[in-house]
Amino acid sequence: MTYEQIALFVLLALVLGALLWGRWRFDLVAFAALIGGVVIGAVPAETAFSGFGHDATLAVALVLVVTAGMTRSGAVDLVTRHLIDSARSLPAHIAILGGTGAALSGFMNNVAALAFLMPVDVQAARKANRSPSASLMPLAYATILGGMITMIGTPPNIIIAAYRQSATGSGFTMFDFAPVGLACAIAGLAFVATVGWRLIPQRNDRAGAMADLVQTSSYTTELVVAEKSPIIGRRVRTLDAEAEEHDCVISGLVRRRKRLPGRARWEEIKKGDLLVVHGTPEALTALSGALGLSLQGRSGERAELSSDLKMVEAVVGSDSRIVGRTANETQLLRDRGLSLVGLSRSGTTITERVRRTSLQVGDVLLVLGNADTIDAAVLSLGCLPIGSTLPVVRHEKAALAIGLFAGAVLVGAFGLLPLVIALGAVSVLYVLFDILPVRDVYTSIEWPVVVLLGSLIPVGMALETSGGTALIAQALADIGQMVPAWMALAFVLVVTMTLSDVLNNAATAVIAAPVAFGLAQLLDVNPDSFLMAVAIGASCAFLTPIGHNNNALVMGPGGYRFSDYWRMGLPLEIIIVAVAVPAILVFWPL
Repeated sequence: MTYEQIALFVLLALVLGALLWGRWRFDLVAFAALIGGVVIGAVPAETAFSGFGHDATLAVALVLVVTAGMTRSGAVDLVTRHLIDSARSLPAHIAILGGTGAALSGFMNNVAALAFLMPVDVQAARKANRSPSASLMPLAYATILGGMITMIGTPPNIIIAAYRQSATGSGFTMFDFAPVGLACAIAGLAFVATVGWRLIPQRNDRAGAMADLVQTSSYTTELVVAEKSPIIGRRVRTLDAEAEEHDCVISGLVRRRKRLPGRARWEEIKKGDLLVVHGTPEALTALSGALGLSLQGRSGERAELSSDLKMVEAVVGSDSRIVGRTANETQLLRDRGLSLVGLSRSGTTITERVRRTSLQVGDVLLVLGNADTIDAAVLSLGCLPIGSTLPVVRHEKAALAIGLFAGAVLVGAFGLLPLVIALGAVSVLYVLFDILPVRDVYTSIEWPVVVLLGSLIPVGMALETSGGTALIAQALADIGQMVPAWMALAFVLVVTMTLSDVLNNAATAVIAAPVAFGLAQLLDVNPDSFLMAVAIGASCAFLTPIGHNNNALVMGPGGYRFSDYWRMGLPLEIIIVAVAVPAILVFWPL
């Protein structure tokens, strides 16, 4: 072995050991490994930072931007209403959402499938009052498993089909991967839904773009019945089911600026009415999207929303200038560009109109205003902002956001543009169409994950260019010739799977395909069975967050550590080997 090869093998061993130990931050370890590799001459200085412009790194960053836009537009609420039941058990939730993700991954890029369903899963976790860490990793694994079913579901399948075309003159077709891929996907999904999720450490101290917004107060608010609301003509009492589904209570109706007596349960709802609703900010936002309701603006009518508006919770202080005054009386809110959206008063039911209720010390206000000035404006009133700033969900933009995302997926699936370029275009369009403000483009990205990928990709590339991967391939071929053909097949699958856990899965497929094909020829057996083993092994990277983009994608939102992945990933990979080898022998006999 050359000096570069020895240095890289030692460096990777140290990196994996440090990451599994978990004492230092994973992004710091990865960046230190990159710099160390350059210093010792194992990684070329001119390519040291090429990983930060690599498709895998950019795909993870852009997917997080797109998911933020989907959340801000209300598209996630729209999907959640049809897929999520908060009363459903966690295994059933994982099975249904994971099955949906696996099915989508068969016909679209599995990164895109996870991008669409990840915010739905986070939303479901909030509604069920549990940590998303219990279900995000199973969802990521399910989308990886589903990608094995068709040729377009995952890059390794495309690479294997292309290699067969060049080697034999005939490539694999769209559904040639389905028999083995489907068997592995069903077995893997059954495992993650019933047993696998129990092996993941449960953490609630997550940080990042998808972090939960911890709400301590429920608010009373008045929501405007919009012109095209589907509830026009219905009686108030008929809305109980929808309100309960979104953890809200409808407690009254305002018509022509007067609150009707009692709870107005038998009143027929008309355009322009105000529904008096009680719930948390997120629950109120979700209900407004489901029923076609709108927030109130400063004039008391329907608010004109933009992506620059946000909501903030604030406590009325003892020296506040708005104590004893109502929102309608004072110009102080309007002068600062603020609107009172909701009011929370501990231990007291608000029976008057929200905007005509005299404010007291200790009241918690839900205020709408410009994102750049809202905190300063609230402080100037003598109120103290608490909790997190809440983005305004633009439900009227949901269809547009879904349409743009679907268009990007189709463009990528048909090869008109690389998926990374298509996702970049969607990110730009989200800003141009006022779905996502520019500031959120940057805050939605999990930068530690970007540093992890950008740092380790050049190290993996150096291992390939130095001939280190060729050494591994040659050792594989030497060992494979000394055992029965079926055992050599299993060995190819295991080694490819192991390589995929530390290298990019596409790179693993490129390296392993010619080795497997040559080994099959040496053994005088069907090379298609060995190519199928490479396709399965290259796709099934479950031990680390760097083996597959989907693993990296959930690392930040799930609050996972590097060492968390093997807990569920190792038994899952064993199951895949146990299912894949017999399936290959049946559908692609030696």
